[in-house]
Amino acid sequence: MDPTKIREILERLRAGDASVDDALGALKDLPFADLGYAMVDHHRALRQGVPEVILGEGKSVAQIAGIARELARTGQNVFVTRLSAEKAADVRREMPELVYVEASRTATLEQAPIPDLGVAAVVSAGTSDLPVAEECVETMRMLGIRAERVYDVGVAGIHRLLHKRAEIERASVIVVVAGMEGALASVVGGMSERPVIAVPTSIGYGAAFQGLAALLGMLTSCASGVTVVNIDNGFGAAFAAARILRAAKATGSR
Repeated sequence: MDPTKIREILERLRAGDASVDDALGALKDLPFADLGYAMVDHHRALRQGVPEVILGEGKSVAQIAGIARELARTGQNVFVTRLSAEKAADVRREMPELVYVEASRTATLEQAPIPDLGVAAVVSAGTSDLPVAEECVETMRMLGIRAERVYDVGVAGIHRLLHKRAEIERASVIVVVAGMEGALASVVGGMSERPVIAVPTSIGYGAAFQGLAALLGMLTSCASGVTVVNIDNGFGAAFAAARILRAAKATGSR
């Protein structure tokens, strides 16, 4: 339940359009629901502005569907991440209203309004990085961020990145998704004044060590102020971008 919904309940109570029992009934789901296998956090949107998100990895079809139904029952948006196409088909048999996007491995159900937080650029080094980049884009969409995709502009052909510079500069936040040595984050961090969030991916040969080389390269970037999230964590990068944009909007900044 988000702050807007709670405010509506309290305003109705103050205006005499609802009784105390009505208000108690509407608020009875706070702060969480115990499903036995999960404690669904109905206070998440109140505290953080966004409902609880369901991580599909490691959960059974029944568990994912059960948590999703509980969130949907209270009118919240439902967002499931890291959901394989095979498991998504089974989950959608339980909840046909869920919309699955294979490129991002996410499933969504939109019931509540999504705010407009602004524009972010999602810049990826190569086509192999797209699953992580698309996870970031779809997460941004559910958080209220309009994503500008700038894909396949890695440093092996840096003229491609420079060709897209104007598009990147239009964004308020930039997320850079790269594997191999992760050099793209340093380049973007050095050419733009915008906040840069770097996402190392597990793409790369041999000594890339499933993304560890990119992670360490981004952590030791010579471009000052680049923020780094964990390997393949497009979801976390989107949330970091949302916090930046939400704070800027609250203070009236750009």
